[in-house]
Amino acid sequence: MSDYSPEQLNKVQSCLNDRYENQQRLFPENDVFVKRLAEELWDRLLAAKRIDVKKAQQMINADTMRHENVREIGAEWMSYNIWNQLELTRFLQSKGWEEEEIQLAATQIISRAVYPASELKTSLWIKENSAVCELTGYNPYSITKDKLYASALKLYSIKDQLEQHLSARTNELFELEDKIILYDLTNTYFEGRKLNSKLAKHGRSKEKRKDAKLVVLAMVVNVEGFIKYTAMYEGNIADCATLESMIEKLATHTCSHKPIIVLDAGIATEDNLILIKAKGYHYVCVSRTKIKDYTSVAGKGKVLLQTKNKQEIQLKAVATEKHTDYFLEVTSAAKAKKEEGMKHSFEQRIEEELQKVSNAIQRKGGIKTTEKVYERIGRIKEKYPSIHSQYIIETRINKETNQVIELKWSKDESKEATKQESLGIYFLRTDLEIKDEAVTWNIYNTIREIESSFRCLKTDLDLRPVYHQNDDSTMAHLHLGILAYWLVNTMRHQLKASGINHSWSEIVRIGNTQKVVTTTGTNTFDKVIIVRKCSEPAHKLTVLLGILKIKHQPFTKRKSVVHKSELKKNESAISGVLGPP
Repeated sequence: MSDYSPEQLNKVQSCLNDRYENQQRLFPENDVFVKRLAEELWDRLLAAKRIDVKKAQQMINADTMRHENVREIGAEWMSYNIWNQLELTRFLQSKGWEEEEIQLAATQIISRAVYPASELKTSLWIKENSAVCELTGYNPYSITKDKLYASALKLYSIKDQLEQHLSARTNELFELEDKIILYDLTNTYFEGRKLNSKLAKHGRSKEKRKDAKLVVLAMVVNVEGFIKYTAMYEGNIADCATLESMIEKLATHTCSHKPIIVLDAGIATEDNLILIKAKGYHYVCVSRTKIKDYTSVAGKGKVLLQTKNKQEIQLKAVATEKHTDYFLEVTSAAKAKKEEGMKHSFEQRIEEELQKVSNAIQRKGGIKTTEKVYERIGRIKEKYPSIHSQYIIETRINKETNQVIELKWSKDESKEATKQESLGIYFLRTDLEIKDEAVTWNIYNTIREIESSFRCLKTDLDLRPVYHQNDDSTMAHLHLGILAYWLVNTMRHQLKASGINHSWSEIVRIGNTQKVVTTTGTNTFDKVIIVRKCSEPAHKLTVLLGILKIKHQPFTKRKSVVHKSELKKNESAISGVLGPP
């Protein structure tokens, strides 16, 4: 290059840089020797592979970069992997479902788990907030609330088959044997009048919604929290009236052997316990009444245990002539303290009510007629059935006018003492021949798992209230929540095994820290680069994904290159990346 001046060499360098960066010169180079050397050197650079034209094309002007179509994907990605673990796609294929129907079902159940809401809100969330359809393959812009309604109804039409499949699949996945199963009921309330509903009835609401009609959900779960069977009943059905139909379903929804059935006191009537034994099952339950005439079992002393909440309880094996079952007296100081507080509250309320009746008797124009006064006292007793027997209520009546002129009340000291002694004491009952008191307690204590399941359904999965106005939609809504719970419990079961006891809402919060985003920018060759990429998972999410053995990213990168002048007519081709056309 000795034949070229320094000025010419600088021009050659400038020409090479402009060509590499695809920049057009404002004034063309007129020096023929500079142009010839620049061309020769460019060819030599290409031949020697000293420059990478493709890499140059990827260089984006930072000022042109835009980030858009940001969606949540972390919680959906974990849920989608659980869907595949449960082999739900294969199951629905075996039932003759079309691919699009399966994709919609997966989209809806995952959405119900991650974002429990109405069908209308769910459809908006799928279109505007979530990347769930990028996982399931369903077109998000074709989703409507009516399609979601129809999908939920179709899923409910195969409810029993779905529950059998999921029960068997989770037993297979985690090598479960269902030696103990738990049965309990809860209810959820409706918003609206529900005039034409056969399910919605007024009953005893566990949410204290006396104004609202109810529907009862009965559920059988194993000690790991996996559902074996569910049923929906009228809101006013008695707890004890639901057991027989549940017993009939157990054989097809659990393992071949006969499991131990754990019941709460509301279901454990004498008739139901006889029914359980007649069907060849064993039971552990809370006695519906506090037995009175009992004695300690010979050779058995008191056993002290500490619960998970660090509360001490005392166990004592007892026997009664009236029953052949094994009874266990449980004494809990924490329960006694709670019952003491409730007792004091009820005493205060009943005395306030009686004082109102007394004030009316003394007041001019107040209610004094004997029948009316007794009617008011009767309503008070009905309102406080657990406490009124401790009171001696006396009235002084004017026989001539048939009016009550004085009302007095006092506590029956003997009954008060008996009540005080029984605080914090209840009895477990079983037909099993168990010699260890702690084993009986531990078997019964598994019922906490079904309480946890109901709590997750009602809070994390927002099963209450129900807004649907016809019974089919109501049952499909409840069933959809139960299907979402399968995803939740399958994931949480695996996390619990590794010491992660997060609530579902916390898992979703952690999952939502991972996003997928579309980045666009113009390169040096005037082409628009479009990249769809997932963010790196945060540390907490990385831990969860590692335990669940799930890839850290659903997909690494999706890229397309469009010449800027052709971008407008190619919008439909890339609408799946950027959004709706």
